[in-house]
Amino acid sequence: MEERFVGEILVRQGALSPERLEQALSIVSERGAKLKDVLTTSHMLEEAAYVEALARDLGLPVLTKIQVDEIPNELIELVPINFARQHKLLPLSILNNAVRVAVSNPLDLSPLDDLRALCGKRCEPVVASADLIEAAINRVYERKDENALNDENADADVDELQDLIDMTDEAPVIRWVNNLFYEAVRDRASDIHIEPNDAEVAVRYRIDGTLYKVKTAPKAFLSSIVARVKIEANLNIAEKRLPQDGRITKKIKGKLVDVRVSTIPTQRGERIVLRLLDKEQALLDLPALGFSRDKLSTIEDLIARPNGIILVTGPTGAGKTTTLYACLNKINSPELNIMTVEDPVEYELRGISQMPVQPKIGLTFAAGLRSFLRQDPDVIMVGEIRDHETAEIAIHASLTGHLVFSTLHTNDAGPAIARLVEMDVQPFLLASSLLAVLAQRLVRRLCPECRQPYIPSDQDLRSLELDASQYGPPPAVLPGDAPSDSVPPPRKDDPQGTGPAALLHEIGPKNGKPARPVFYRPNGCEQCAGTGYRGRVGIYELLVVDEPVRREILNNSDSKTITRVAAERGMITLRVDGTRQVLAGRTSVEEVLAMTQAGDLE
Repeated sequence: MEERFVGEILVRQGALSPERLEQALSIVSERGAKLKDVLTTSHMLEEAAYVEALARDLGLPVLTKIQVDEIPNELIELVPINFARQHKLLPLSILNNAVRVAVSNPLDLSPLDDLRALCGKRCEPVVASADLIEAAINRVYERKDENALNDENADADVDELQDLIDMTDEAPVIRWVNNLFYEAVRDRASDIHIEPNDAEVAVRYRIDGTLYKVKTAPKAFLSSIVARVKIEANLNIAEKRLPQDGRITKKIKGKLVDVRVSTIPTQRGERIVLRLLDKEQALLDLPALGFSRDKLSTIEDLIARPNGIILVTGPTGAGKTTTLYACLNKINSPELNIMTVEDPVEYELRGISQMPVQPKIGLTFAAGLRSFLRQDPDVIMVGEIRDHETAEIAIHASLTGHLVFSTLHTNDAGPAIARLVEMDVQPFLLASSLLAVLAQRLVRRLCPECRQPYIPSDQDLRSLELDASQYGPPPAVLPGDAPSDSVPPPRKDDPQGTGPAALLHEIGPKNGKPARPVFYRPNGCEQCAGTGYRGRVGIYELLVVDEPVRREILNNSDSKTITRVAAERGMITLRVDGTRQVLAGRTSVEEVLAMTQAGDLE
């Protein structure tokens, strides 16, 4: 009866048609939901129109903005935040012995009676949307903690938080969430995972590509934690059934950090992942990404071309976007019109026009790329080629005098070509436009302070496709220092120039067998938080489309054949490039094996 009564008010005020009301009421009856939720989630009626119709029928004023700075502290101290959040109300001011109160449901009078008892004054309601009140509640009750991370002591260590079980209001939750950001930046985390379990809320940081559990909170505080994150990201607090994406910009320890927020509903509550991006971080130069000298020289030649397509492949989190940004930064100049379409824009590049995709309004990669061609670009970066339309436009752009950068999700370089063919791209178009495919991974870098040298076993060597018989005895004394950070390129007279034999030739004496190399394993110290690793370094597989590879593309050869031909032409595989990093002492055998697969070129 109550839902129908509300519906009749909406019809009477012209906010809803009788037909829509009956449709909504049938859903209410079927699902046992609230009329307001059905109307707003099904887009039959916006919440603002819902609130305005109720207020107009009752003769109450409507608020479209709440000035949180003008709310007296004494009111906030009188009204517990849990009460305000539960009933979606907020006291605003005291005038003539009456408390002006913002409410989202003016038909529910019982909370006003309770508030009258708390304040000892009569209450005068004004109507506002639930989202507006929720946002104001969070802002008002966090005022004391607003600058907690940015004060003069921001560089000092954060004290341990009080036990959340003892909380009497949500100020500790605010500090708890703020500390998540602070500690994540301090620990060099790239992501924060807030995960509801059966009995607790678990928090994990992704550091150097690996997730570590860092803290927990009682399950009872999940909704408060989620609300805090959502309010900072300008997300819909009331929406708990659909995924949401947003952004937060925070200043932590004197630097701006851009936070990408993703929430999804799960069986145990909403789950949040926060991606941390240092907006003030200097863009990496190509040499800093870990390329060998020969690969770096080839890439610099490729990105200097006036037209063609260069693809970067790898799984999520492999550093593809960073590589593309480094390429754009290398060629960026006032003489070039460089434009990017991304999902989302991760870093702002000076002098480059960057556009985020917005699929909800039809702004896809394909639509953005199509628009770019009317902006007279010289260089275009497409965040990802996901479908035939995007691939086709990118190829035609390269054939008409544009240099195009993009990414694909494939494990290796060769399969990227097969992936484009699966998108119905004609092989002759690929052969004419594709310059190169760069596959990459990120492996954890051994901590230079605590890594331990050891003599690898025959099994260790075989796992890296090295032949133990080609080595002499191990050195008499293990080195105390790191090996040279410079690994020579493969021999010029090697027929393939790619295999481990080429590496072996360059490491060790010219006459006789080289000594068995020294490998390094992780140990753990304070500098690396006991993990044995600190930072990451890239390993790469660069497939250059020269004439032999181009012929295989035209013949519609499979990815294995293309990879074999590219290897014969000098392509170094991911596994072999990872071997280079092991021989240089930068990473461990386990890291390379975990990120690569053995070569199979037969």
